[in-house]
Amino acid sequence: MPQIGPYTLANPVALAPMAGVTDLPFRRLCARMGAGLVVSEMVTSDPSLRETRKTSLRTIHDAEVEPRSVQIAGSEPEQLAEAARYNLQLGAQIIDINMGCPAKKVCKKAAGSALLADEALVADILQTVTAAVDVPVTLKIRTGSAPDARNGVTIARIAEDAGIAALAVHGRTRACKFAGSAEYDTIAAIAAATQFPVFANGDITSPAKAAEVLKHTGAAGVMVGRAAQGRPWLCGQIAHYLATGQELAPPSLLEQHDILLQHLTDLHAFYGEFMGVRIARKHVSWYLEHQRDYRAQRQTFNRLESAEAQLGHIQNYFHHLCNEELAA
Repeated sequence: MPQIGPYTLANPVALAPMAGVTDLPFRRLCARMGAGLVVSEMVTSDPSLRETRKTSLRTIHDAEVEPRSVQIAGSEPEQLAEAARYNLQLGAQIIDINMGCPAKKVCKKAAGSALLADEALVADILQTVTAAVDVPVTLKIRTGSAPDARNGVTIARIAEDAGIAALAVHGRTRACKFAGSAEYDTIAAIAAATQFPVFANGDITSPAKAAEVLKHTGAAGVMVGRAAQGRPWLCGQIAHYLATGQELAPPSLLEQHDILLQHLTDLHAFYGEFMGVRIARKHVSWYLEHQRDYRAQRQTFNRLESAEAQLGHIQNYFHHLCNEELAA
C-alpha cells in the first residue's frame, strides 16, 4: 500500500481535494465508504482570510479519519510555510500543496497550476514548506501549463529533491482545464522517473478504469475527483476491485436513501440550516442526476427552504423509487 511519511494508507484510492465539494461531511462519508485517503478543500495561505467563515469551516477536523490531509494554496513561499504551520496546529497531519487548480480566480494570483510555469518558484515553495514542518508534505500538479509545455517530469523531480512525500498528477495541463480526455503518458513518465508514490488523477470514473490507468502509468495509486460527486461509495468500489478483481454492485436504492439522508443531516448540522440547505442542493443534484425524472426533482428540491422539508422530500422520493422498482 502507498506510504506517505509514517502513514501506510489502507488502500491506494484517494479522494481528490475539490473546492466546494470535499468539505468535512463529504470527506468523512467517503472515508467511511472506503477511500484510503481524503484531502480537504484548499485553504488559502493568506493570513488575512483566516477568520472568514469559509476558511474557518475548511479548517475543522472533528471526528475526521486519519491521516488528516489539508491542502494549502498560494504563491508566496514564506506565507505557504506559515500556513502549513498554522494548519498543523489545527489538526493537519499531512500538508498538501495546490499546484493543480486551473480556476481563473486562483491562477490570476499566480497560484494553483499557474505556478508550473515558474520552476524556480516551485522549487523555492517546496523547499521552504518542507523545511518549515516535520510532517509529510505532498503536492498536487497538472502535467504542465499547456500541451506544448508539459514539464510534469521536471516538476516531479524538483518535488522529490525538495523532500515531497507523495505526488498527485492530474492528466491535463492548466490550459486544458477539464476539457477533452485525460492523458496518462506524462503520469507514466513521472512514475518511472521518481521514487515517491505517484497518484494518477483525471477521468477515474469506474473500478475498471482505475485498474487500466494503474497498469498504464505504473502509479502507486489513483485519485478520484468529480466522479465521486453523488457517488461517495466509488472510492470504496475501486479499492475493492483493485484488491480482489471483483466489482461491487452500487448501493441499493434503500441504501442510497440512507446514505443521502445521513449526508443531508451532516450538512445541515455542519453549516447550520440556512447554509446547509443551500449547499445540500448541489449534492442532491449529483446523487439524483441518473434518475429519469432528475430535472423535475432538482427544480422541486432547489425550492425547498428548510432542513425538514429537504429530508422529507428525499424520504418520499426514494419511497416512490423503491415502489417503482418493486413493481417492475
